[in-house]
Amino acid sequence: MKIGNKVFDFTKDHTYVMGILNVTPDSFSDGGKFNEKDKALYHVEQMINEGADIIDVGGESTRPGYQKISIEEEIARITGMLEAIKARFDIPVSIDTYKAPVMKEALKAGADMANDIWGLRYDHFYAKEGETSVWDCKTMAEVIAKENVPVCIMHNRPKAVYQDFIPDVLADLKESVAIGVSAGIPKENMILDPGVGFAKSYEDNLEVLRHLKEFHVLNMPLLLATSRKSVIGLTLDLPVDQREEGTLVTTVLAAKEHWNMVRVHDVKKNVRAIKMMEKIMHKI
Repeated sequence: MKIGNKVFDFTKDHTYVMGILNVTPDSFSDGGKFNEKDKALYHVEQMINEGADIIDVGGESTRPGYQKISIEEEIARITGMLEAIKARFDIPVSIDTYKAPVMKEALKAGADMANDIWGLRYDHFYAKEGETSVWDCKTMAEVIAKENVPVCIMHNRPKAVYQDFIPDVLADLKESVAIGVSAGIPKENMILDPGVGFAKSYEDNLEVLRHLKEFHVLNMPLLLATSRKSVIGLTLDLPVDQREEGTLVTTVLAAKEHWNMVRVHDVKKNVRAIKMMEKIMHKI
């Protein structure tokens, strides 16, 4: 898969690292730390030097109980930042938003990949009766298809109610893929994320981690995003700034189960953990 000017070879037994850049005042882990441009650019440079393969930029927190912001404010937060990153660094950048108008402007500003926490299904759940899209600029899937960029499709649903948890999550992801294909997104341009922390109980999140192997049935690239999330905090009874060891365990698990990418805050430690795990597994 080509993301920006970089080829990601998902046929190799290697786990790539996506570094998180939240340009928000209220993200659960690093809110307010990088919403000033100079600090953000310094952090991007740091993540690149530590081995990040791609940077994921978010302009609105999606933590539990987050404060929604307007489309205009989110666009203002991210477009200048995207342009600055692309002007200074030679690294692919993804944009984390579920709002199609924000995605449209972010892709214009230079984002190389879409990262949608609603897995192309926000319109499906929330469009008014008789309409196909929540937005004036068409559906998220149509916006992404028009720009012909890769997309990370995350699992989500309005309520954490399941008949048979893992099969239901897999079915939801298949539906997201079908929506994307129907809109014109090539299947080979999609990465799937099981959505740890979204529409899932604590026990559900652990189930995802116990069953990583089963997601290979989808036969598509897989991304795990657990960094500093509540499943780690609840397990270890730790605040967000003390969850790195727990995050590293999940990253090692992803590498062991041959997942293609992890999305993390602390790039250096996770890159090292992956390198160690891959050396052990490959016996070279």
